[in-house]
Amino acid sequence: MATLRIGLAQMNPTVGDLAGNRALIAGLYAEAVAAKCDIVAFSELSVTGYPPEDLVLKSGFVRDNRIVLEDLAKLTGSCVAVIGFVDRGIGQQISSGQPVIYNAAAVCSHGAIQGVYHKRLLPNYDVFDEERTFAPGSGDHQIFEVAGIKFAVSICEDIWRADGPVAEQARSGAQVNININGSPFHSGKLMQRQEMLSGRARENKCAIVYVNQVGGQDELVFDGSSMVFDAAGNLLARAPQFTSGLSVVEIDINKPVVGNVTPPSDRYEEMYGALVLGTRDYVRKNKFTDVVIGLSGGIDSSIVAALAVEALGAEHVHGVAMPSRYSSDGSKTDAYALGDALGIDCQTISIEPVFKAYLALLAPSFAGREADLTEENLQSRCRGQILMALSNKFGWMVLTTGNKSELAVGYFTIYGDSVGGYAVIKDLLKTDVFGLSRYVNERAGREIIPESVLTKPPSAELRPDQRDDQSLPPYDILDPILDLYVEQDRTAAEIIELGHPEEIVRRIARLVDLSEYKRRQGAPGVRVSEKAFGKDRRLPITNGYRG
Repeated sequence: MATLRIGLAQMNPTVGDLAGNRALIAGLYAEAVAAKCDIVAFSELSVTGYPPEDLVLKSGFVRDNRIVLEDLAKLTGSCVAVIGFVDRGIGQQISSGQPVIYNAAAVCSHGAIQGVYHKRLLPNYDVFDEERTFAPGSGDHQIFEVAGIKFAVSICEDIWRADGPVAEQARSGAQVNININGSPFHSGKLMQRQEMLSGRARENKCAIVYVNQVGGQDELVFDGSSMVFDAAGNLLARAPQFTSGLSVVEIDINKPVVGNVTPPSDRYEEMYGALVLGTRDYVRKNKFTDVVIGLSGGIDSSIVAALAVEALGAEHVHGVAMPSRYSSDGSKTDAYALGDALGIDCQTISIEPVFKAYLALLAPSFAGREADLTEENLQSRCRGQILMALSNKFGWMVLTTGNKSELAVGYFTIYGDSVGGYAVIKDLLKTDVFGLSRYVNERAGREIIPESVLTKPPSAELRPDQRDDQSLPPYDILDPILDLYVEQDRTAAEIIELGHPEEIVRRIARLVDLSEYKRRQGAPGVRVSEKAFGKDRRLPITNGYRG
């Protein structure tokens, strides 16, 4: 019987932590041996973590990652390990004098490296810019054999092109293709991958083993969801999203053997998993234990607090209510109701004494001028300074609470409510903040986020009776325009042609463009859409185009 027992090592590496990643790989390899696997495959650049970015321009880093790979190879026996690493071209240099380096996979067994594959297709779009650091591989495709079955190795982008390396490898005799990945999450990505992989297996009459990384890395979060398809394109197995560990799958080359297919998550369940994992890894991998959040009694700070508790545990989350003369009684009550529901430490620090001091200090300079946005922003900056003081004193990371709708149009105070180490919901439009908040309550089976928070009109509470819709269109009008302008790169004229009101579209487009300088100074945050502010969307700050 032509069967192959394969371990999908869905690991959560830390970029640059070569020793830590070595330990993860060695541990999962030992599990695969105990499970009697013929092959165990690790994710793309598993030795270095993905993406290593300009770390690979350091020759010492490339040398050290090779030492780790060779050390891991010595641990291998008859179970074949496919391990991602950075390879250096022997005696090769690019025009700048830098050595040629490759995104590579090593096939290791019996204590040695048996072969190395260099990634052929380098992605250079969206969040990827691999052409900056890596050279594309070339040469003949190496075919390996284990348990009488021929297999080839490819890396991530190599499988996305129909006439690419995977097709060439199948023509060279590969019955199984092991494709190792660092494929970041965005909403809807799982089904895109699944449809593509099924087609690629079917077209090439070759079983596909797709292994993906798990974990958060700065703005990116990797969801795992490793999959196996038979040569007819049938899905045989799918590992869980956002969970690290080893999954074992048997492939019978002659007939399908369905394994454990984890059902797909719905939209908000998937989004929740991404935000929790991204937050946990950013905080923990950067050596913080605790976080602090300004609790306004509004929906944004409420959902950030709920996500932080899930990510880190209630004992590591600290809430601070910072009322002013304009804070409503309801907001104060809602902030403490949330704290009680989450079981987190909460304290109150009124900003009124500081705000009064600022007003007195600036009175001579502001003489003869009416109060305006300046005084509103002063309140936000008072709060930002208090949170940063607590961060300095206790070593807590500040989680900022701005959402994508606000970031898009600049509806936040630079050096005020935007201060912090991580912006958890920076890629969620306000309508999704509401949807995710309701999901949190449904998931818990009780009211975590107070119903009053979900139903009251959003407000910054920086002046009497202030509401967001006094400064912005209602979010059900604003967010579809932002989706078109920011995420789909439509021009204002194109959006107007689709039937959206010209005056509103022109105003929103102008606000988005003018706020670029503010966004550039903000904290990183989890990417959950196809185009997030940050790595995805790179527009000039100085920009005269108005389409």
